[in-house]
Amino acid sequence: MTNSAQPETPALAAATAMFVEVLVVGIGTLTASVLLLIALIGPATTTKLAPVAGSSLATGVSLAAAYALGILLDRAADTALTPHRRRLRTRYFPSSSAYAQARLRLADFPTLAARADYARSRMRICRGWFLNTLALTLTADLVMLRYTFDHRPLVLFSTTMFGMVTAFGFYRAWRALTLTGYRKLAEQSTPPTVTLPLPAQSQSGTALPSG
Repeated sequence: MTNSAQPETPALAAATAMFVEVLVVGIGTLTASVLLLIALIGPATTTKLAPVAGSSLATGVSLAAAYALGILLDRAADTALTPHRRRLRTRYFPSSSAYAQARLRLADFPTLAARADYARSRMRICRGWFLNTLALTLTADLVMLRYTFDHRPLVLFSTTMFGMVTAFGFYRAWRALTLTGYRKLAEQSTPPTVTLPLPAQSQSGTALPSG
């Protein structure tokens, strides 16, 4: 009798985690895109289109769009931060080949490799939301400039400052996670050094004659 509750394969778990990771990033990008659209079309058109946004079709399209935008933003964030990431990597790996060899050695230890993958997933989310926060701050400011409401200068200033501080926080988190990942990979992939015992000698420091 076969067990119907089979454990989730590592490949399926990795694919599911990647889908969720891209979707988390893409939701922020989609929100920024919607805010930009609202700022462009103005209050009157936004009010007319509001009922359409709550339909089931719009929900499905939004989910697909969020996933697609998440892929695009992840690549854009990686391209933007690659020079800085490579400078951080040189603290622990002198070349790209040394880093690749360390990754291959770590693959022989599934538990350590899974922890490294989880850390890289958090790093990619912070990397994506660094750009997301900047985009959300800009588009939110554009919307507030287009609409009229009480205390607009104060709200505009507060939103801008909050967005800049949050973006800086995501950048610092990405940098810390990246450095920690490189440091742990260097430690875990370095083979331990073996100290050979010294040969026994007589108390006078001269070898005993044989025979």
